[in-house]
Amino acid sequence: MTDDPGADAFSALLARVAADPAVAGAVLSGSRAREGMATSRSDHDVYLVTADGLTVAEERRDALLDVVVLTLAEFRAHALPGSGFEWNRYAFTHARVLKDRPDGLIGDLVARKGALSPEEARATAAASLDAFVNAAYRWLKNDRDGHATEARLDAAESIPPLLTCVFALHQRVRPYNKYLGWELRNHPLGPPAWRHERLLPDLTAVLSHAAPRTARELFLNLEPLARAAGHDTVLDAWGDDLRLLRRGPG
Repeated sequence: MTDDPGADAFSALLARVAADPAVAGAVLSGSRAREGMATSRSDHDVYLVTADGLTVAEERRDALLDVVVLTLAEFRAHALPGSGFEWNRYAFTHARVLKDRPDGLIGDLVARKGALSPEEARATAAASLDAFVNAAYRWLKNDRDGHATEARLDAAESIPPLLTCVFALHQRVRPYNKYLGWELRNHPLGPPAWRHERLLPDLTAVLSHAAPRTARELFLNLEPLARAAGHDTVLDAWGDDLRLLRRGPG
């Protein structure tokens, strides 16, 4: 059994779109675009970008190919703030441009989607930092007051904003959960606290028993990084409540 049962269908698609003037661009995403992530069950996730006013009959979703067709106008906005598809932004981080216009516009748009601008990074980091502190604070309060189930729920809710914040502080898009380990191993974040060999066990600890020690460790690792990026206002707005995250209930 081949490791890529969709290889023939994918090659045939590329041959068709390469010769089709209606297709301005083709982009490969998903596991097939990320070395080492594809399995024999992985399909080929392809975005086809058509010249405005033109169409192609290539949209498809099955076990071999997942082809999304967007006009150039749609593709310009897709996955960016205000598009309604912000959740899909990481699809374009590490994506491969298979066909482009002579002016390289498709590649430029993919690069724009695949990383945060400085302004986006700052706004995203500030909002997610506040959300993480809120969830971690509630986690520790519930633990302090003997509400074990509630503490576990808040602990779980603290993880998405934590990851969004840490990646935004590095001007990067938070990966889908499926690709978190791959991203950390292949494109490490700088400080040791955010390396895969430390962060992944910490996240497992959060989800398995929500120990207060882990909440404080994550906060104490994040606080200097956030302050160095200029987010003192977000943290200082929590006032004395930060004592619970730093030193415990005493």
